[in-house]
Amino acid sequence: MTHNQTDYASILHSYGYRVTPQRVTILDAICEGEGHSTLGEIYQRAHKQDPQIDKSTVYRSLEMFERVGLVLSADLDRHERGYEIVKPEPHHHLICEKCGNEFDIDNHLVDQFYLSLESEYSFHITKDHLVVSGICLACQ
Repeated sequence: MTHNQTDYASILHSYGYRVTPQRVTILDAICEGEGHSTLGEIYQRAHKQDPQIDKSTVYRSLEMFERVGLVLSADLDRHERGYEIVKPEPHHHLICEKCGNEFDIDNHLVDQFYLSLESEYSFHITKDHLVVSGICLACQ
């Protein structure tokens, strides 16, 4: 999934933001990660493409992309936030604490879990992105 499969320009314009070359470079850098990427990883990729981009620009852009629904973030076990482009369908991950590999979780399992939470706690879930940390079979 890439940001090019989304009309990111219309989304940004609808929130009053401009599409700048730096923002497109940062979106490209997020997509290059093919999963969750940290601020540092995104910055390195973006800075490689455009040496004028600084870390604070990347950080502010990530916050804005998340606010407008282009990017999802999750707390990674490395005590960092991971960012990725929003996909058309909800998706969920298992992330290995040792090797960092990500594994997709079947949406059916998570949907049942969410329904149980909503029923049991009368709690309406608004962010549909679950990340679970642990140790994968190869690292055990």
